Amino acid sequence: MTGKSLHTLEGHLAGISTIAWSPDSRTIASGSDDKSIRLWDAVSGRAYPLQLLGHHNYIYSIAFSPKGNMIVSGSYDEAVFLWDVRTARVMRSLPAHSDPVGGVDFIRDGTLIASCAGDGLIRIWDTATGQCLRTLVHEDNAPVSSVRFAPNGKFVLAWTLDSCVRLWNYVEGRCVKTYQGHQNAKFSLGGGFGVYGDETGEVGLGEKKAFAVSGSETGEIVWWDVQSKEILQKEMAHEGCVLGVDTWAAGGLMVSCGLDKTVRIWERENEPEMEITEEEVEVDGALKVEVEVEDVTQMESNGMQTSGDLEGTLSEGN
Repeated sequence: MTGKSLHTLEGHLAGISTIAWSPDSRTIASGSDDKSIRLWDAVSGRAYPLQLLGHHNYIYSIAFSPKGNMIVSGSYDEAVFLWDVRTARVMRSLPAHSDPVGGVDFIRDGTLIASCAGDGLIRIWDTATGQCLRTLVHEDNAPVSSVRFAPNGKFVLAWTLDSCVRLWNYVEGRCVKTYQGHQNAKFSLGGGFGVYGDETGEVGLGEKKAFAVSGSETGEIVWWDVQSKEILQKEMAHEGCVLGVDTWAAGGLMVSCGLDKTVRIWERENEPEMEITEEEVEVDGALKVEVEVEDVTQMESNGMQTSGDLEGTLSEGN
């Protein structure tokens, strides 16, 4: 990683809050306070001619479908839109929440969408019909700022403004794990999943375990074991709040971004202890780079199970 800037993508008329790669890595989508989503050629840096227009307020979160043919977006207008990438038209408009939508995500096969908002609700949507299949709400009803499906599609990880990250079995409608130890009361934070362990037997003979990772308003990155909820490691990562964290399992890398206007790339060493080193990429200017049952039968018909093994949270085969 050289830190060399390849392209500067210009065209939005206001700040950019969210950005996403297409699954084939050829297209970049960006969502802006100018109420538009723009698509960019990742190789040339040129903007596609059609903008995705329809939201009535700031666009805060976007995600590509696994096939790259759809985009889901969440906005301060409290709606979730499903877009056809080829035509740049709205396929479905979902009156999703009663507060700004903080996060959206696709399940791994594209059949379900998750959304969350300041109203404290997490909603699971059928992509094909636009029907809300389930609404999840914790008894504390804290605002939910970000949401992410587990790689195996059985769970949803949600960040809330009460310094908790909660793992939900959304089919059964229950919170199965709560991870604490970071600070999150003000900013919208994000994170993800990964695996750790030593194939030579340090953690267990050939055993890989799942971890959840999040930023913190203290400037730290925090890792938890998914099953035990034990904090595996805390690492001081940025000066000020760590807003986003994402993992690249195949390469053993992780990336983080923060209010200090930097993006940092981390490499994991000595996996059982999860020691890491980092490279820093300076970002010029403001940070613009880089989470009730209505029809359980329908969810099960889509291949969802009514229970899941947490040990298999990161297993694609489970």
